[in-house]
Amino acid sequence: MTTSANNQGTAIAHTNIALVKYWGKIDSELTLPYTGSLSLTLDKFYTETKVTFNEELSADKLVVDGIPQDNVNKAKKVLNRVRQLSGIESFAKVESANFVPTSAGFASSASAFAAMAAASASAAGLQLSSKDLSRLARLGSGSASRSVFGGFVEWLPGTDDESSYAYPLEDVVLTDIFVLAVNISSKKKQVSSGEGMKRSASTSPYYADWQKVVAEDLINIKHALKTDDFSLLGQIAEANAMRMHSLTLSSLPPFTYFEPGTLKVIKLVQDLRSHGVECYYTIDAGPNVKVLVQSNNLEAVKTALSEQFGATKISEAKPGPEIELLDN
Repeated sequence: MTTSANNQGTAIAHTNIALVKYWGKIDSELTLPYTGSLSLTLDKFYTETKVTFNEELSADKLVVDGIPQDNVNKAKKVLNRVRQLSGIESFAKVESANFVPTSAGFASSASAFAAMAAASASAAGLQLSSKDLSRLARLGSGSASRSVFGGFVEWLPGTDDESSYAYPLEDVVLTDIFVLAVNISSKKKQVSSGEGMKRSASTSPYYADWQKVVAEDLINIKHALKTDDFSLLGQIAEANAMRMHSLTLSSLPPFTYFEPGTLKVIKLVQDLRSHGVECYYTIDAGPNVKVLVQSNNLEAVKTALSEQFGATKISEAKPGPEIELLDN
């Protein structure tokens, strides 16, 4: 990605849903995961972020949806790396607008930190490759490394800062896919993703098996994408999600992101499938559910979900684009 030197940059990044999940960091400072992961970037949900380096600022400032934020630690990790790479010494103001519910399992941090990475690099006049931009975004949020790219994306766990980055998958034949997001709750999570990962990795007796499961799931789901096998993709995504959530239930102390509405969606998807309407669910670190479906069953699934939860709670998305820099 090439940029021109200035002190202000603006970028849009879209959120993603992990079909093979990332759950646990081997290095929290660099956000290096225990396992790889694979996601689909969505067109419906995105974050627009403007970063301005200003010599008059006495500290970095973060404003999200018009509200000043007290905790800027993750943002500072990205900004500090940009300052290190560019030689800029001034602090920055980060203004972010989320077109996706925050901290509710819709991966708002992915789009937020991907947009912030691109905007801050642009503001500093850096010329970063997409790979290096992915590495930069990763410092703020692991899933943000994937939101740099559009479509299906794999994040390589790596062993250090240089080798942990995401890249877009090629040779993907499976293109007929829609995601129906069911908004069960937009409340902030009681257990953050970071805290949940740490607890699961350190206390769940099944965590070693989880790492083996992810390695197998990555191989199989990439095969599904290359052979246009929606059934296989859905089965892997659904099982992988439930195995991730089994880690939360087997942690000490146990916790869950599920709410009653979450279980209702799961049962509805299972009922639809038993009647020949093929669809699959996946759930990230939150109560909200994403339902994977193809065009031939899209309206039937959307209608069933709307009847149970209300049309305003259902959002339709399809594969989304890579990160975009805007003119200031």
